[in-house]
Amino acid sequence: MKTADFDYELPPHLIAQDPIEPRDSSRLMVLRRDDGGITHAQFRQLGDFLRSGDLLVCNDTRVIPARLFGHKVPTGGKVELLLTVKRDETLWEALIRGRRVPLGGLVEFSGSDGREADTSVRAEIGERTASGGRLVRFEAPVEPFLETLGAVPLPPYIHKTLEDPQRYQTVYADKNGSAAAPTAGLHFTPRQMDMLEDGGIEFAFLTLHIGVDTFLPIREEEAESHPMHSEYCVVSRETAQAVNEARATGRRVVAAGTTAVRALETAARHDPRTGTDVLAPYEGWTDLFIYPGYDFRVVDCLITNFHLPRSTLLLLVAAFAGKELLDRAYREAIKEEYRFYSFGDAMLIL
Repeated sequence: MKTADFDYELPPHLIAQDPIEPRDSSRLMVLRRDDGGITHAQFRQLGDFLRSGDLLVCNDTRVIPARLFGHKVPTGGKVELLLTVKRDETLWEALIRGRRVPLGGLVEFSGSDGREADTSVRAEIGERTASGGRLVRFEAPVEPFLETLGAVPLPPYIHKTLEDPQRYQTVYADKNGSAAAPTAGLHFTPRQMDMLEDGGIEFAFLTLHIGVDTFLPIREEEAESHPMHSEYCVVSRETAQAVNEARATGRRVVAAGTTAVRALETAARHDPRTGTDVLAPYEGWTDLFIYPGYDFRVVDCLITNFHLPRSTLLLLVAAFAGKELLDRAYREAIKEEYRFYSFGDAMLIL
């Protein structure tokens, strides 16, 4: 499977730089896998395409202020840090920007983008990671300092300053830990969720903390050779039970975002007693790489945004929709000038 087959040309003006207001006024492209049909709608019409009894599973991770600005000790050279994955109470994987930050070097963080704060925290820079970052050991758990010292990171293709950082959070964000938002969830409003519930749609939540590797393109010529990054996820007993009950009664499981798909499919297990796939409670790391040819075990429908070319997210959606239908949908989206990527429009695949 050639990575080049998952490339496409996108006019730069279609990369959304601002979140749309209100959230649910974004556009919604609806793909039907059974007949290849494509329908254009708005996200606030999502309920028109779902059924009473559908179970909508959302990722409740919350983006942390993971972007830190500091200086090397004792030289004072500037260092920018982007926390990506928490390894233990004080050890993180991070991307570092700064000249010649040596192994064992100390960095002090005392403000956000040049703004001094009343508190500071030091970290020792460790070895390189497989994804090209560095291990960073803080002198104490860094989370209590982030609200004061950190800034919310935005994807590299967004060049404008976000006036309201809450717009890069879902309205149901609850568990701190992500370096990026589960963007399919950015379209929901509390009012719309209430209306969906009134229409018989049920909600369940899981957690997958997203790392910035999600934005990195596949560099290998053959896509299957890509070393998939790991992310931490939690599927609770309550969510597993809700999914299993929905499947047992013939109701659909609708994943809100590729991260929800990845967590659900990671937690899926084959039950030899019934000969069916079921969801088990799960807490731990997942490096599940979903690409065309994957046999989905628990997800019936998918809500997602429009993704970067050559990305693992695009391959996951191609696996779910079928590559031919997805290629046609992306050509249609470009023709109709849909907004792409994190702050862009949405797609529902039935």
